[in-house]
Amino acid sequence: MKVAVVGATGMVGEVMLQVLAERRFPVTELLVVASERSVGKEITFEGKTYKVIGLADAVAAKPDVALFSAGGATSLEWAPKFAAAGTTVVDNSSAWRMDPDKKLVVPEINADQLTPEDKIIANPNCSTIQMVMALAPLHKKYGIERVVVSTYQSITGTGVKAVQQLENEYQGIQGEMAYPYPIHRNALPHCDVFEDNGYTKEEMKLIRETHKILRDDSIAVTSTAIRIPVVGGHSESVNIQLKSDFELEDIRKILNETPGITVQDNTDTNTYPMPLYAHGKDDVFVGRIRRDFSQPNSLNMWIVADNLRKGAATNTVQIAEYLAANNLIG
Repeated sequence: MKVAVVGATGMVGEVMLQVLAERRFPVTELLVVASERSVGKEITFEGKTYKVIGLADAVAAKPDVALFSAGGATSLEWAPKFAAAGTTVVDNSSAWRMDPDKKLVVPEINADQLTPEDKIIANPNCSTIQMVMALAPLHKKYGIERVVVSTYQSITGTGVKAVQQLENEYQGIQGEMAYPYPIHRNALPHCDVFEDNGYTKEEMKLIRETHKILRDDSIAVTSTAIRIPVVGGHSESVNIQLKSDFELEDIRKILNETPGITVQDNTDTNTYPMPLYAHGKDDVFVGRIRRDFSQPNSLNMWIVADNLRKGAATNTVQIAEYLAANNLIG
């Protein structure tokens, strides 16, 4: 299969290449694609060196599938050009997520919606993916009334510039700032830009994308997104009110049996999810599962995942795997 990775020189693009290799995706020809300033750079994939090419050359090469992680503006301009050339695009930006004509896919939840006619497929936001992975099986069994989520998000979600800012601050070096304030020894209640309603775009993504993926706008969702000086992944404190009562052991059993979820929930041994241990892994880790005694039919849980992998690159590759396995490409 001829595969293009668009944005191959960025943080997510680099991880996409790692995941393609690790999961042995059937790449017969690889195109590494980036902006004009990166054209000619060299990238190594499975022991072979590839030169970065521009977007126009990549479209002309007519890849079977293009995995995009190059920002919303690039996706809006170039994804339709790839699609017009017959390429199936899986896009990791926010450009197409809420387009009513585009599917927003977490493979374990709703890949069965995909058809050969879907030439541009949206990958959800990283913080949404890990949350809905845990919500979907509970919604199927009990129905969900309300979700209150507070996120504690890795700086890698912002990109290389944020990682450099943290490293500079560790070392007491003045440098370029990705954030309006220091991130070292700090927590910023400010992920993405503020909208007119007082919420940030990141907070609104959690609300809107959850409704679309679970196909249920009746679920009440409210969110607060916080950036913390962590590299390994995003963490979320999630309070869920179900439509019917439950036993905690049934909740743990449902989550344990959900592909892509690892339950780490034993307070006797201090076993619970942490970004330190989620880093570099593809699963979503769930723990601190406990009843909320302040509301009927409610529980709390702590959800952690590597935002560059399941939150971005891995989910993108999994979509491509589903397309390939079900002959939906071409």
